Amino acid sequence: MNISIGGYSFNNMYLEGKMDVYGYLETVKYRYRMDAVDLWNGFLINRSSKPIMKLADESYIRKIREALDEKEMRVVNFAIDGAHLWDPDNEMRQYLYDNALLHLRASVLLGAETVRIDTGGSYKNEEKMSEEQFEYTVKRYREFAAYAAEHGFLIGPENHMGASLNPNEMKRLAEAVDHPSFGFLVHLGRWKENQAEGDSIVAPWAYHTHFDEETANGDQAVETILMLEEAGYKGYFSVEYNAPGNQYAETELLISKVKKLLIDAKQQSGRGERHDE
Repeated sequence: MNISIGGYSFNNMYLEGKMDVYGYLETVKYRYRMDAVDLWNGFLINRSSKPIMKLADESYIRKIREALDEKEMRVVNFAIDGAHLWDPDNEMRQYLYDNALLHLRASVLLGAETVRIDTGGSYKNEEKMSEEQFEYTVKRYREFAAYAAEHGFLIGPENHMGASLNPNEMKRLAEAVDHPSFGFLVHLGRWKENQAEGDSIVAPWAYHTHFDEETANGDQAVETILMLEEAGYKGYFSVEYNAPGNQYAETELLISKVKKLLIDAKQQSGRGERHDE
C-alpha cells in the first residue's frame, strides 16, 4: 500500500535527543518495513542559525542521500519549513527566498519526488491574500515549478498557514500558477474555511497527503480516499502523528488505521487493487 510516515511524527523524539535523521531512516525501513520516506527539514537544519534555521551544508545532505541509496529508499515528499514565500517585510521575504533556493538544491540531491514549500501567513488563521501577496506568490511558485519540472519533481504548499487554509484561495492559486509541476500536499480535513468541501476542491492538484489521527478516526475518511482516487490521485497517504505519547506505538496504530481505511475504500469501490503491496 502507498503509505509513508511524515518525519515530523518524530519531532518530540528529535527534541529529546533520541532520534536524528539516520535514526528516522532506520525506523521507517526496519521497524515499519517501508521503502518510502517523508523527510522533514527539521532533521536537516542548523537550529542555531538566525533569523530562521538554515539548511545544513551540502556535504551532510549528500551523506543522507548515501544512506537512502544504501537502504534503497525513496523520498516521496520533502516537507520544508522556514522557507515559505510571503512575509510583509521585504528583507525577511528575500531571506526566505534564498533559503528556499538552498532547499530546492537539497531536494534534487535527495531525489525528492514531491516538495512542500508553504505560502506564508499565520499558522492559526486563514487570511485572504492581498493582490501584492498573490502576484508575488504566483510568480515564485511558477519559478519553483519550472525548476521542479527540470529536475523531475512536483512542488507546492500544504494547507498549513495563512491563505492555504482556505481551499478556494488554493484553487485560485493553482489556476493562476497553471503549471503541471505545481500542486498541493493536502493535509486532509485541515481547513479554516469550507471544512466539509475543502479536500474535494483541491483534489485535482493533490500530489501528496497527510492523515492525522483526527482525520483517520473521522466518519468521512473512506469517502475522502474514494474521492481522491476518483480525481486521479495516485500518490501516498502519509501518516503524521505529533501529539504526546509513545511516538513508535502511536505511529504504528495510525498506520494500521490508514491501512484499514484503504482496504475498506477498495472494497467499497469494487475496483481492483490500486496500491502496491
